[in-house]
Order: sequence, then structure tokens, then C-alpha cells
Amino acid sequence: MPSVSARPHLTRRRILGLLGAAAAFPLTPAEAAQAVGEPMNLLPPGYLDIVDEPGRIAIPGEEQLAKHLQRTPVFLRMNYPVGSIIIDTSERFLYLSTGPQKAFRYGVGVGKEGFQWGGILKVSRKAEWPSWRPPADMLKRNPKLPTFMEGGPGNPLGARALYLGDTIYRIHGTNQPNSIGHAMSSGCFRMLNEHVIDLYGRVPIGTLVAVRR
Repeated sequence: MPSVSARPHLTRRRILGLLGAAAAFPLTPAEAAQAVGEPMNLLPPGYLDIVDEPGRIAIPGEEQLAKHLQRTPVFLRMNYPVGSIIIDTSERFLYLSTGPQKAFRYGVGVGKEGFQWGGILKVSRKAEWPSWRPPADMLKRNPKLPTFMEGGPGNPLGARALYLGDTIYRIHGTNQPNSIGHAMSSGCFRMLNEHVIDLYGRVPIGTLVAVRR
């Protein structure tokens, strides 16, 4: 039998090659800087303490989330173009591809049982502090909902929204950060407000979004 020292050293890159597609591994801070060309902590302290629209609104930081749901640079192997958004509904992560086998990973909230879906769409519209009109099916399930709500800190869509194709679905912020990492929505994808502001600034209209079940 070969000794332990004689076995091949399994680096992250070698593991990725062995496992094939859909594998992601967190990076060390040094690896993160090399992978994405930026320091691990992209947003300096206080960067998102205040946003301007509408008014001056405090944005709590990601420290309120469990460590695995915070934004993390990872090695990623998936067959989508660089710049794509990949959402894994079973693992409840959103990935933003930043280069070959490189991505940012964010924790997300996903659709509850019976409301999950999969497919490939594109970002068709972007909005800051979006207003909200609950769809007819949602109003039928919950008649107490308002038919329209202006954007703002009390709005369920949070600080930003990325609209997906011509569907009713969005990637959006939330005023319920405790829903991140859970299956609680009607098919949309919830992000911490800090995270959705970060994502919003990185992706243009037309970005490919692959939703994997």
C-alpha cells in the first residue's frame, strides 16, 4: 500500500477536475484576492451604512447572516458564460461568475414548496427601491395584501430588484433578512439588501440567469 505521503495532493483545482461541473469551494483571503482581482472585503466599513434613495436609509451589514450565507469568493465550475448569474435553489445560493472557475457566492431565499422552478432567463429590467404590485394569484391567496406598495424600507422587494425576462419573478432585496437561506417566497429570489445592492452594481441588463433545481 502506498504511504499517505505518496498519495496525490488534492488541491482545490484538482478536486474541481475530479468532480466536474457544479462544484464550488470557498477561497482563503489570499486565494480570493487572486481569483477575483480584489481584496476579500470589497466594501469598506460604512460603505453601505447609508444609501440615498429614497432619503437616507440605513442598510444593516451581512454580519447578521450565518457565515455560510455571507458573500464568499469561490472556485466554481459551471458551463455558463463569465458574467452569468447561477442560482442553485436546492442549496440556496446565488453565484455571480467573475471569471473562468471564479465566482462570488451569496446566500438567498428561494421559493417554498410548490413555487420552485428552473430555467434560463435574462435580466430584463433593473430598479432601485422598486414599488410592488402583488400578482393576482398572490392576492387571491392573501386578500389582505395591498394592491400596490411604494418602494422603501418597508417594501418586501427591498433595496433593488433585477427582473427576469417577461415573468413575474425577480432577484430582489428583502425587509426580512431572516428569510435568507430558507424556502419562503412565491418563486422570487431574496437577497440581503447589502448583497442585492452589490449584485445590482455588477450586472447589466441582458445578463444570463440560470436557475437550477
